[in-house]
This record gives sequence, C-alpha cells and structure tokens, in this order.
Amino acid sequence: MTESKIPSKENFSEWYHELLKAAEIIDVRYPVKGMCVWHPFGFALRRNVYDIIKEMLDVDHQETQFPLLIPETEFMKEAEHIKGFEDEVYWVTHGGTTPLDVKLALRPTSETAIYPMFKLWIRSHADLPLKIYQIVNSFRYETKHTRPLIRLREITSFKEAHTAHATWEEARDQVEAALEIYARFYERLAVPFVFIRRPSWDKFPGADYTIALDTIMPDGRTLQIGTAHHLGTNFAATYEITYENTEGEQEFVNQTCYGISERCIAALVSVHGDNNGLVLPWSVAPVQVVIVPIIFKDKDRDEVIRVCGSLHEQLADVGVRVKTDDGDERPGSKFYKWELHGVPIRIEVGPRDIKQGVAVLARRDGKKVTVAKKELKDAVFKEAEDLQAVMQAAAREFMVSRIKDCTTVEEARDQAEMGMARVGWCGSEDCGHRLEDEIGVSMLGEPWKPEKTFEGRCLICGAETEKCVLMARQY
Repeated sequence: MTESKIPSKENFSEWYHELLKAAEIIDVRYPVKGMCVWHPFGFALRRNVYDIIKEMLDVDHQETQFPLLIPETEFMKEAEHIKGFEDEVYWVTHGGTTPLDVKLALRPTSETAIYPMFKLWIRSHADLPLKIYQIVNSFRYETKHTRPLIRLREITSFKEAHTAHATWEEARDQVEAALEIYARFYERLAVPFVFIRRPSWDKFPGADYTIALDTIMPDGRTLQIGTAHHLGTNFAATYEITYENTEGEQEFVNQTCYGISERCIAALVSVHGDNNGLVLPWSVAPVQVVIVPIIFKDKDRDEVIRVCGSLHEQLADVGVRVKTDDGDERPGSKFYKWELHGVPIRIEVGPRDIKQGVAVLARRDGKKVTVAKKELKDAVFKEAEDLQAVMQAAAREFMVSRIKDCTTVEEARDQAEMGMARVGWCGSEDCGHRLEDEIGVSMLGEPWKPEKTFEGRCLICGAETEKCVLMARQY
C-alpha cells in the first residue's frame, strides 16, 4: 500500500490541518483570515451531516431564513447580550460611497434579527409554542488564533433554533428536548460528548442558563460542539414580545435558542480519523462504498469491469452511495486515496474472485471479509452497522479515559493537560475563579444530570460539597 502522506495523528495540530487539505474538506487559502472554502467533497460531507439535524428538527420546527444585516438600533437593545459580542461585530457603515444613517451589523448570532419579528408574529397563546430554525453563515471578528472549522471569522454552517413559549417551565422542557435531539444527532456521528451546565460567568449573554456539549479532542483539549440556552423573558422584555393569555392578559413569552456549527464536522474528522486519513460513519460518508477492479492482465479487463458494474448497480439500486474506481492508477494507490477520504467499505474484485463467485469487502478499520456475490448487499449493510458500533465504542473509550477525579490543584493541573479534570466546588463564584486561576484552565461547568452524586470537598475552600465541575483546556 502507498505510504501515508499525512503526518502522524500524535502531532494533532499538523495532522488536522494537513488532513483537511489532503482529504479535500476545505481550502484555507482564501485571502481573508479565518474564512475558508468548502471543497465539493467536504461540502457533500457537510450536506449529509446537516441533513440529519434537519430531519430531526423538521418533526416540530419550521425552517426559515432571516437577513444577514441587523440595524444597530435593534442590535444595541439588549445590553448584556451586546456586551458579550461587542468586540466581535463586523459593521457595515457605507452603501457604496454613501455613509449609512444607521450602521448595520453582520450577524454574529441572530437573536437581535429574529426577535423584532417575533413581536409582530406572536399575538395570543394560540400562536405558541413557536419553533423555528435556520442554517446560515454568521460573522465574528475572532481575535484569537483562527483554526479551520473550529475558530472562524465566518461560520458558514450555523444551525440556530429559536423558540417561544407561554411559561418558563415549557421553555425549560424545550431546552431538554433540544439536548435530546443533539444526543441522537451525535450518536449518528459516533461522537461522544458530555452535557455541561456553564458557570454563570460563561453562560450565553442574556440567558438564564446555558447547557453545552463538550467533546475531547485527540490532543486533550475540549471542543464545544453545541449549546442550548434558556432565555427566560430577558429578550421578550427588551423586544416587547408578549402574548394574550386565556384570561385576556398580556404576558411576556419565555424563549430558548440552541445551535451547532461546522465544529460538528471538526469533531467528526478529529475523533475518528487516523494516520491514513478520514474515518467516516456510514450515514454521512459522501462515498459509502468504493469498488476497485483488480486487473492483472488486459485479457481480464472487460470481464472484471463488467462484474464491477453489475455490483455497482446492485448497490446503487438500494440507495448506497457507491463509486467504481476504474482509473489507471495501481490498486495500492486507489486504496490509499479512498482510505484518505474515509470510505467505510471497499470492495475488491479480481479474476479469481469472479471465478469463485465472491468479492472481498475491506472495512475502513482494516477488517476484511470474503462474501458471495449474491450475499453482497446484506453483507455490506451488516459490516457498515458493525463498523459504526466499533467506531462508537472506540471513541467512547477514549473520552472516558480522559476524564478523571482530582483531589488536589496539582493533580487537576496535570490532568487538564490530558483531558477533563473533575474537581469539587462549593458553588461560590470566588472559588470558581480561583479554580481557573490556580489550575490554569477554564471551568467548563457542572455535569448536567450526572449519573451519580458527587461527594467531596471544594478544592479551594475545603467545604464539603455535592457539586463538582469539569476543568479543561478549550479550543
């Protein structure tokens, strides 16, 4: 087999950047820092991933689209929200050569674009709940080191949902429903994560509380791959979004918002990829099966190509995204190319296989099986299902191995270099900030609905506590 052309995954940063390039996910050479171009292969992967979340949301949400430009008059209304984004906003100040009377913000997020319209759309309790979502680009003047798909100035694939409800409790239930959707979404991608309630100083600006999804990357840093926010009546009060209740009285709506971005692709690439390239789950791989003819002599070519074409047709007829690579490259080069692109299953067909009535299935994890041609379709789906389970188990095992309880600052500091350190916390903001300062990493927050109760002491003040928090380096 052709020797791998990408660096070892042990050097994660170099491996990640080179893989995005070699596997044709994105091109970072666009002449604006922090903005990338999707290759057709990468965009096909993106489309397949986002089709899953769209399918899940379309059950009880409506897809929509709001303008990119937000008037400064609307953008500046919610003071806490704006304070959280004021250093990240791109402003449009001119139309051609004419200064604008009102500056326009390129949306960093869409609350201030959507909620003035909610005020017009919602009149009575009969209009509730209102659940919408959009998949759009958003812009943030990122001053930190930009990273492809992770930290960008143009987020090209921001899925944000916004909902309005009659009561705080109904909005809370919607946050939980959103988190359930995200759990099923990432299960399809075989990407493990932890639900974490962000500390008060790190919640979404203007929210009552924020629940985040964090996964652990191969270098031990954590990546936030989704958030859900309970907004209470904070934005409703600012934008005067009210409804008439059953008694004829006006009340503020309670709201939620929740989103994911192309960080889900970054996690997918990073968690599963290996030294040979991408490793993609069956459900999202742009090419699910590649058929490689093995031709040793010209006299065998026509028959091998004919049989490959027949197998191709069988798989395509049952909805498999299949490609036959009948180019002039040597088989080893073809194997490397399609492994690099993360194809879950490769089928090899040569003259000897044709005589025996079989084909060789090579899975992306290295397992090979020989199956009868008449059993090919069933075998492909069986191996794809098993491969998904293997990927899920390996990813889960890695993440669990990188989360450890720590009882001293020194131990937590060392563990945070490897993954997440779980430590006791009394709940006070002062001790929280001291934890961050002394351990030298961010407080991700408290595990949301943990499987077992924590019993220990605050790592700072020593008070007995049932609270614990996860500390980690973040992207």
